[in-house]
Amino acid sequence: MGASELLIILVIVVLLFGASKIPELGRSLGSGLSNFKQGLKDGEEGPTRAAPPASPTSLPSSSSGIEVNPAPQRETTSARNTDGDA
Repeated sequence: MGASELLIILVIVVLLFGASKIPELGRSLGSGLSNFKQGLKDGEEGPTRAAPPASPTSLPSSSSGIEVNPAPQRETTSARNTDGDA
């Protein structure tokens, strides 16, 4: 961008917001930027602890119309003899 384009943009901004609003816009932009930087700095401290998993007592009961069936248990192949030679 050349100097003439920047001057035209500056004139349009002054016409849209007025000369008295430009310092307010600068202050709000600066405070927003500092809040953003503070948020980034807080994020670098590390993640917060995750919430503990839901306990079985917090699952909905079957009286609410929702059935909760536990997953079927699978047998391991080492626990039983599949050869038939036992």
